[in-house]
Formats: sequence, C-alpha cells, structure tokens
Amino acid sequence: MPKPYKTVLRPSVTEFTEKKSRFIGRCFPVSSEEEAMERLAEIRKLHYDATHNCWAYSLKAGRQRFSDDGEPGGTAGMPIMDTLIRREIKDALIIVTRYFGGILLGSGGLVRAYSKSAGDALSAAGTGIMTPCLVIGFETDYGRYGQIEGFVKANSAVDSVEFLENVRFRVTVPQERAEAFMREIVERTDGRSSPAAVSERFVAVADGGE
Repeated sequence: MPKPYKTVLRPSVTEFTEKKSRFIGRCFPVSSEEEAMERLAEIRKLHYDATHNCWAYSLKAGRQRFSDDGEPGGTAGMPIMDTLIRREIKDALIIVTRYFGGILLGSGGLVRAYSKSAGDALSAAGTGIMTPCLVIGFETDYGRYGQIEGFVKANSAVDSVEFLENVRFRVTVPQERAEAFMREIVERTDGRSSPAAVSERFVAVADGGE
C-alpha cells in the first residue's frame, strides 16, 4: 500500500531585506525533476538581473538536488535543502533569489538568510498530508438511496452522483478504509450494490502544522 507523505499545497512568494540584500523566496509543488527545472527556468528568466537564484528540491521518488548558484559552498543550496528535509517535505521546489545590497553577510549570515527565506516560503505555501485513496464506483436503486445517502456523505468525498435508471455514485475513500466502506454499502443495499475500485489517487489533507 502506498504511504502518505507531506507536501506543499500551493505556490508561494515571500520577501525580506537583510543588510540591504533583497531575498525573494518562492516555493512550488512539483512532481518531477523536469517540472522543477521548468519552474527554475521561469524564475531565472523573471529575475535575470539577480545576483543569485539558489534552489533545492526533494521528490517523493527519492531524488534530491540543490545549488548555491555562485554563493560560497554550503551557504545557500544546502540550507534550503535542510529546510525541506527538516520539515519532511516531498515533491517541492524552493528557490531563493538574492539581489546583493553591497554589504557582505559572511558565511553564517548567508546561511541564516537563506534558511529564513526558504522557511518563510515553505510556511506561506502551506503543507498537507497526501493520503493514498481509492476512487470507488457503485450504484443503487432509488428505493435504497435514502438508506445510504447519509452514510456515503459522512464517510467519503463524493465526486459525482448521477440520477439515471439507478443512482450512480463515484466517491473517494482513504485506502485504509476502502474495504470496510464497500462492505457497508453492500450491507446497506441488501447486497444489491456491487462497489468496486475504479482508480487510485493521492488526496491532500491540510496538516495544520505550518
């Protein structure tokens, strides 16, 4: 069974200034290395005149990469990556753009600034737990519709209901509860309904931790 994982819910952008250097943090949900590189190319084009565009991404499949983009080694890309690792985030890209303000920050100052920018962008993006779910399809006659309507709404995310010759449902249920859900549908319809898994997907549930 696929395992839940933590990811970001939406793109974000944050900004702060440290000793006249401008730091712009961005966070993006991404599902592949190709998508991460596309987002990076867009930001590099947008901020073509920036001093640095440092970044890191971590994918559910296990791939992780980061870049200091010209900053002293270990002062930019790794602090950004550490933010993703510390918060256990997958399928996310963080880019921190810096416009140098003329005052050197030193190695410690750079680490703190890039960590802050990455953390701010990640918090602004919001996080959620991606839960493995089954999409389940079934139908029932109109006489038994009232016996299952409340149960279905209370125990699944209803994707669609069609009122045809019979009432046809398509719902999404967390995978760990899917078998019990389908058994209950069979029992509540006196065995007249035959629910079956149509597909699998991950669904994000806000974790409230950011």
